[in-house]
Amino acid sequence: MDLELRHLRTIRTIADAGSLTRAATLLGLAQPALSAQLRRIERALGGALFERGRHGVRATALGELVLERTRVVLPAVSELQREAARFARTRRTSQRLRLGGTHGPLLGALVDRLADAAPDAAVTTCASWSERELAEQLAEGRLDFALTGTCGSAAPPGAAHLVWQEIAVDPVFVMLTDGHPLARGPEIDLAALAGEEWACVPGDGCFADCFTAACARAGFSPRRMYETDTASCVHLVQVGRAVGLCRATFPSTPGVTTRPLTGTPLVWRHLLGWHPTAQQPDTAATVLAQARSAHAGTAALSDSYAHWLAAHGETPAG
Repeated sequence: MDLELRHLRTIRTIADAGSLTRAATLLGLAQPALSAQLRRIERALGGALFERGRHGVRATALGELVLERTRVVLPAVSELQREAARFARTRRTSQRLRLGGTHGPLLGALVDRLADAAPDAAVTTCASWSERELAEQLAEGRLDFALTGTCGSAAPPGAAHLVWQEIAVDPVFVMLTDGHPLARGPEIDLAALAGEEWACVPGDGCFADCFTAACARAGFSPRRMYETDTASCVHLVQVGRAVGLCRATFPSTPGVTTRPLTGTPLVWRHLLGWHPTAQQPDTAATVLAQARSAHAGTAALSDSYAHWLAAHGETPAG
């Protein structure tokens, strides 16, 4: 006989009642039936669990061991049942949104807007430097939506089996220390930065190749490129060690000036992706609309981007 939870509950009831007679009454069984069940349980566990006397039953050493385990197992199972019931009710009345994104302010801004647009949704986030990793998580059902992007017109990751919708297309700006001689102009010719060292955040798309090609068209090869996290990238710019590459929506940062490049040699296309069979059309439409609104909000916070948009007769998407 395999031991089951109901057997553990029977043992617990007998111990708490102190006698087979009282336990049988509590369990709604005849005493002979309970006695027979106890013998089967004891055979399954390999020994007697209770000693019987004139004043009831007392646990044996084996019985004490089993009872100690029931004090852990039975409450844990009961809590599991309650949590499962709560989860099932929650799944019927609320929505789960697992969001992934690469570096940048857009993911946080989207979470903020979804808190108002879908207040009952359980939103979680996952950040990654890798566009391909985010696409794989979408394909495997580990994410519901992913915010990422591509350089220019490059194909998005996992394009064959995922839906990708454009949020916005931004020029790529440069970050300079406030004291840099070129920081005072409205825009910067890429060729004027030929002698600089560079910093950017990592990625597995084609951006590095596109940047190298843009530099070659401007007549130089980059001296050095530091690929590092956003905070370190900003630090290298602040201390004048490097010029940084950033999206136009990069927020205002003390000690850092962002400027557009003349002729916009590099652009970044923001994308929202999801698996077509995993999302309802209205959910996808809501998240896409909020992502576009989030981009417009982050764009409005960048003075240099606002000036660029005004100079080009454009307004932020969203």
